[in-house]
Amino acid sequence: MCRALRVRWTITPKTAPRPWIACSGCGGLKAFQSSGKIRLNANGRKLDAWLIYKCVDCEKTWNRPLFERRNLRDIDPSVLEALQSNDPQWIRAEAFNLDALRRKSQRIDEFSEYDILKDVVCEAPCWTELEIALTVPLQVGTRLDRLLASELAVSRTRLQELHDLGRLRIDTQRSDALRRHIRTGTVASFDLSPEPDRERLWRSRATEAVL
Repeated sequence: MCRALRVRWTITPKTAPRPWIACSGCGGLKAFQSSGKIRLNANGRKLDAWLIYKCVDCEKTWNRPLFERRNLRDIDPSVLEALQSNDPQWIRAEAFNLDALRRKSQRIDEFSEYDILKDVVCEAPCWTELEIALTVPLQVGTRLDRLLASELAVSRTRLQELHDLGRLRIDTQRSDALRRHIRTGTVASFDLSPEPDRERLWRSRATEAVL
């Protein structure tokens, strides 16, 4: 039975990370951004695939290897279709693949701007607990405390106080949970029983509802 106000926040980053690569046009390290285009090269039953990046200053290109000399039968059919059709959703997801980018660049610019969608999952009458579950389909460089502070209009100092008092619980044993980057599956639970204006303020901020 639902005994709280439970909401789901879906956070989608606006800007993909930008690796810094030696640019032949500028003559030094420069930030590169994804062009949203794939380059393929077939040699018999072997396939090479790259995601094309462009220098933010001079637009010189850099081909980031996705795979090289891969046998066609070893490629997932859905991935092959996405590559051949330049599927924008698949390419966008790959542009946020930080692990792959870190193998090619020692410096990567990450961006904290995001879009957010707030959905009410269930709402108990006279609720006193607010539970926020996060869905983060793409990696985003936003810390949990900054997200909560921005969306709930509460200072990060106040969030830390609530956490220390046990009135803000994060579903992890890590002491630095509030300072870590957000990810899918994170749940923040607030005990708001002492808050007299939880319906007017906290609900509105958590759901974007106009009361």
